[in-house]
Amino acid sequence: MHPILILINLAAAVMLLLYAVRMVRTGIERAHGAALRDRLQGASGNRVTAALGGMVLAMLLQSATAVGVLAAGFAASGIVTVATGLAALLGADLGSALVVRLLALDLSELVPILILTGCVLFLKVEARRAKQYGRIVLGVGFVLLSLQMIGAATLPMRESAALPVIMDYLGRDALMSFLVAALLAWLVHSSVATVLLLAALAQGGGLPMTAALPMLLGANVGGAVIAVWLTRGMDPVSRRIPLGNLILRGAAALVLLWLGWMSGAGLPAWLGEGASVRIVNAHVVFNAVIAVCALPLIRPALWLAERLAPEQPQPVIAGQRRKTALDRATLALPQLALASAKRELLLMGAALEEMLRPAPQLLDGAPPDLLAATSALDEEMNRRHADVKLFLAALNEGGLTPDEARESLHLTGVAINLEYAGDIVAKSLLPVAQKKTASGRSFSAKGRDELRAMHARVLTNLQLAMNVLISGDPDAARQLMREKEVMRALERDSHQAHLGRLSAGNAESLATSHWHLEALRAYKEINSLLVSVALPILEERGEVLRSRLAPGQ
Repeated sequence: MHPILILINLAAAVMLLLYAVRMVRTGIERAHGAALRDRLQGASGNRVTAALGGMVLAMLLQSATAVGVLAAGFAASGIVTVATGLAALLGADLGSALVVRLLALDLSELVPILILTGCVLFLKVEARRAKQYGRIVLGVGFVLLSLQMIGAATLPMRESAALPVIMDYLGRDALMSFLVAALLAWLVHSSVATVLLLAALAQGGGLPMTAALPMLLGANVGGAVIAVWLTRGMDPVSRRIPLGNLILRGAAALVLLWLGWMSGAGLPAWLGEGASVRIVNAHVVFNAVIAVCALPLIRPALWLAERLAPEQPQPVIAGQRRKTALDRATLALPQLALASAKRELLLMGAALEEMLRPAPQLLDGAPPDLLAATSALDEEMNRRHADVKLFLAALNEGGLTPDEARESLHLTGVAINLEYAGDIVAKSLLPVAQKKTASGRSFSAKGRDELRAMHARVLTNLQLAMNVLISGDPDAARQLMREKEVMRALERDSHQAHLGRLSAGNAESLATSHWHLEALRAYKEINSLLVSVALPILEERGEVLRSRLAPGQ
């Protein structure tokens, strides 16, 4: 077979293995994600319990990395301490090693049964949970199938003249073997898949035993690096959990690598018959020893992790609100992630309300401290808007159901509209207030009352819009939609009354006409943006028209 075809077959088998591992994890997360999070939270009473909880969770999810990111998110929220989160991650690594042990068994005869059962559940059963069980069964079947494909793809490679030379070099250069396996684990973002790949290569004699130990250690360290990489944007407290795990795992791996290099021996015979069995068993033993021996060393590991990820002093900004509600640990659980995004939108709504509430005082005479606070809140709105969009974009990469994708798109639209409403306050109402204050002029008494009435209506509708966002109540959505006509009528009446005052020669109205009309327009635009929260709810029920054109036009 041509070398390019061999590489294509091997690459296809490896990609199928990665996809299959991900299928099992996402199926379990979608079927029982919330319950698994609760179990991890409930297992955080002490380190041993947390380690056992992390082990069970990793066995179900087939990913210690998922548990690490989850524990980091809990630590950021204060649900678990950093020490118990690290204990859970140590147990999770052992759990994922046990998964490798199970998947490495010769279960090839089950592949057709698993694929058939998974397809029937996923394609023919309408119940959501049954579909996720089908995804899980299909994933397991694909894992076993991919391992068969890896074995078949490497058969011609074993007859190649180049492979023995490469493997002989790796067998003599322990450090290079270690680095190659660590890089591979990081690139595929799965230590489970990497160890299974090494076992499949060793089964046919493609991987010498002298290279097996350093490559196995490298795969473990590379797997620990994945969680460090995925949490790099989190708070320093969150990052200390994967960093502590990498410190403990990396130290143990380097010691064993040095001892193996000094002795010149490969994996011992007592680990089992056959090269692949030894690799898998060595992986389990290594993680079991780490889980037991590292628990007493959690405190010094976290001390070092704290030096690597120190707390950063946060500048105090006027009007700055509490931390983000976005929890990246929920990205694998779409319903929880969407709820997290809604909470962040509520914080955006609260910031917008804080910007809007003093608008009458700003228009009457803008004090400098209030202007500064409103500008700071606009910066916060911009920051939260960007965070929500990036969060929902990352969620969409994980694959959503049509309903979840629709809700994600709706929430993105709400974030955009809230940010635009904040811009209207900062870039329309604030300049009006500043120019009017600098001029020393005042609105007429009736003009001021009209603006205050519109302001009060917008504040009420903002609160109603946030209620509709959370509840999805059709009655509240209808009420919010009717407010668009009410606001349009208020704006029209105020505009006509203002023109009447101009015709009558009212000096105050003549002097402030442009600013009055601009403020009216700003309030109306903000209200229209708020009303848009109700549109998806009513469109789904067929209660609003998609076009104002007459039929056939």
